[in-house]
Amino acid sequence: MPRDTPRWIPLLLTAALIAGCEVVDAGDPGSPGASTPRAGDARALLGKLSVAPAGRMTGYTREKFPHWKSTGDNCDVRDSVLERDGTRVKTSGCNVVAGTWTSFYDGKVLDAPTKVDIDHTVPLANAWRSGANRWTTDQREAFANDLDRPQLLAVSATSNRSKGDQDPSTWKPPARDAWCEYAADWITVKSYYRLTVTENEKDALTDMLETCG
Repeated sequence: MPRDTPRWIPLLLTAALIAGCEVVDAGDPGSPGASTPRAGDARALLGKLSVAPAGRMTGYTREKFPHWKSTGDNCDVRDSVLERDGTRVKTSGCNVVAGTWTSFYDGKVLDAPTKVDIDHTVPLANAWRSGANRWTTDQREAFANDLDRPQLLAVSATSNRSKGDQDPSTWKPPARDAWCEYAADWITVKSYYRLTVTENEKDALTDMLETCG
């Protein structure tokens, strides 16, 4: 879905299922797709998230979250995100070789795939500190390659590098008009995967949802 179309508008059912029913296990990459719920549902989901101090980084490596797995015919998840989020995209086989991308975080227009980073909305290290340290490798792989939740975004390298593994209490998209959707995205991912939030993180998400129309 194009980034200029708010993903939370038509997806009330998914939010209701996440809020009121058992969440699908994180190791099930074939589960039905879900995108961002509308702001009211995001607030409800946020209220149900468990609050806990951030865990330790002991044992963390990015290799414990295998990412950019194959999506068939020599394609991988990075190719899929580039093709999904770009306009006038050209491919050579599975490789995306040209196109234009508007970075969700800062509004920068990127005119080559080499200028695009694929960011995890909830960073891998943040997930580790909030519960993913207890997952299996298969569950972490599903998280790192999730094309169904709003977890993978095409963004500028500068915004991705400035974000690092920070949560919304210490980093927000430079484009303020992205705050509402970013907060709802973050909440959706953490809700689906049953990850915890810190007190400061929850406060920041609450504030960001206030920017929703």
